[in-house]
Amino acid sequence: MRIGDLAGQTGLTVETIRYYEKLGLLPPATRLTNNYRDYQARHIERLDFIRHCRNLDIGLEEIRELLANIDARDPRKAARVHLLIERHLDEVDRRIADLRELRGHLTDIAARCQGHHDAEHPCGLVQELVSPVHCMCMAQDRKSRTND
Repeated sequence: MRIGDLAGQTGLTVETIRYYEKLGLLPPATRLTNNYRDYQARHIERLDFIRHCRNLDIGLEEIRELLANIDARDPRKAARVHLLIERHLDEVDRRIADLRELRGHLTDIAARCQGHHDAEHPCGLVQELVSPVHCMCMAQDRKSRTND
């Protein structure tokens, strides 16, 4: 099948398929005598796998590592796959914690507004957002998390 057909069957764009080929995530297609690429069922399976991983927010480098371990067909490499997924789960847990902290900050800021205000008497929410002290604290919080 040609790349347009492959795109239609996988729900990916032609550009995305070419990008995955360029990265080496997708094995090269065979070339027909007219120099067109000929994609097979194995390409559909590989693209479905990649799309599933992307839906799980797994990065392209992690996908490359997963594919290398899967392609090796070595049962000893299964531990590496499990480790990679555990690392990804840890990252998801960290992001959830960061989002909960962000939610707490936004809830605190939202609580500072008690109704309609005018330009002469801005609400506490606006004052909180423009406060340089608050901005510095948030920046320091982010910096300390990235240095951990």
